[in-house]
Amino acid sequence: MKRYDLIVIGAGPAGLSAAIEAASKGLKVVVFDENDRPGGQLFKQIHKFFGSKEHKAKIRGFRIGQQLLEEADKAGVEVVLGAVVEGLYLDKEITVKIGETLYHYKGDAIIAATGASENMVTFPGWTLPGVIGAGAAQTMMNLHGVKPGNKVLMLGTGNVGLVVSFQLLQSGCEVAALVDAAPRIGGYGVHAAKVARTGVPFFLSHTIVKAEGTNCVTGVTIAQVDDHFQFIPGTEKHFDVDTICLAVGLSPMSQLLKMAGCQMEDNPARGGQVPICDENGQTSVPGIFVAGDVSGIEEASSAMIEGRIAGLAAAEYLGYAEKSEVSKEKAVMEGQLESLRQGMFAPGNKGKKIEQTQEGIPVSENLLTRGFVADDEIMRFPGVTKKAGVHPVMECTQNIPCNPCQDACPKGCISIGSHITALPAVNESAQCIGCGMCVAACSGQAIFLVDEQIGGGFASVTLPYEFLPLPKAGDKGAALGRGGQKVCDAQVISVKTAKAFDKTALLTIKVPSEMAMQARFFKKEVAGDE
Repeated sequence: MKRYDLIVIGAGPAGLSAAIEAASKGLKVVVFDENDRPGGQLFKQIHKFFGSKEHKAKIRGFRIGQQLLEEADKAGVEVVLGAVVEGLYLDKEITVKIGETLYHYKGDAIIAATGASENMVTFPGWTLPGVIGAGAAQTMMNLHGVKPGNKVLMLGTGNVGLVVSFQLLQSGCEVAALVDAAPRIGGYGVHAAKVARTGVPFFLSHTIVKAEGTNCVTGVTIAQVDDHFQFIPGTEKHFDVDTICLAVGLSPMSQLLKMAGCQMEDNPARGGQVPICDENGQTSVPGIFVAGDVSGIEEASSAMIEGRIAGLAAAEYLGYAEKSEVSKEKAVMEGQLESLRQGMFAPGNKGKKIEQTQEGIPVSENLLTRGFVADDEIMRFPGVTKKAGVHPVMECTQNIPCNPCQDACPKGCISIGSHITALPAVNESAQCIGCGMCVAACSGQAIFLVDEQIGGGFASVTLPYEFLPLPKAGDKGAALGRGGQKVCDAQVISVKTAKAFDKTALLTIKVPSEMAMQARFFKKEVAGDE
């Protein structure tokens, strides 16, 4: 039986962060993961993260995964892949299946960072090939380069459903609709808005009646539901699709902790069966710690900080770090974690309808129900202004923990202030130089550069663009509004790419001046289009 100071179960963002932190204190650390590559969910997350610099904001998930692997290697962390932990016992012993052989290990401390699994819902036809989890679709696209289908319906409008829908569009799939039984979109408005402006419709207070097909999915029927989530007769709608994606939540994978005798609770606010633990992530069994989604469903940014706290706590538990030293470092981490847990989507606001922003501005009802801020609502937000010359327009209308746009602007045109959840505002005294760094830095693709008068009755609008193939200067097409409808003809002026933009192209289009505050997406003209 081989011994380690610390055994970490799970090589995702929480587990790797915990291992790095513990190893930096001198612990001999091993990480076991059942997958054939480390990094957990990070390597299929091609979008940019929210938060601040400390939370790795505006960095794409797979790049964060690469950074964590490099840090783990430098710290001397041993990572064992293809290793299924089959047992976790009270005395901090584990059994691990590697290949066809079962091994026995003991740790002086254990950190469980086993993550979560996708939930499913049942309906007639739900076992047909073509009904898949959104996470599975993400794995197919972003890890294996395989399109999950050609025409997809997404069930669920939380952040996972919204993000994966956009990534389906990026992979060349058609998204027929986003559907949710809830009366409001559950995820960030900026995620919903970037899907809506491509023309994908949202059907709130709707859910799936049945999947259609004999050997595979060939269609789906949805219907509206009442306040008791019962189908309303006569509201059925049919879609010809070959794939149905389910993004209906996650459940903590906490079975090993229950096996070890950790005290558990059924906590719907945290995702289901979770261990009862203290502020350091220590369970009721001394020396067994948890971090990440296994202790409650949150974003990967939170999981990484929780992992670092658990790694520190394990080091203190084993005597590798003084309490005073740990307390000081942990206070900084807890501050970072607390900043991520503020705003409209804070854990304490789950299930609540927020009527106003923290600035006292009425929340866009259209955003909550249709996925985009209406034209007659957008001007009430502090990031949206009209002025002479090129200037940023920030269509960020919800209080979410994110501020990279403020740091991105070299001229100080954008202000968020000291509170990370504040809405971005335009600094009227600063002069925009049109560099586009703010457009590329925005994790929600919610910033545009607008020049309302470029001559001849035309305006220019610079958009974030992450679809291939990229348009070329001179290409003609349609400018789409926030709701995905054509608002006018448009022509591409320029397409800028740079290493600093990290795969976000800056697409500048020419539109009639009166459309400058409405044109928000470009659709290239295709031969045969009318």
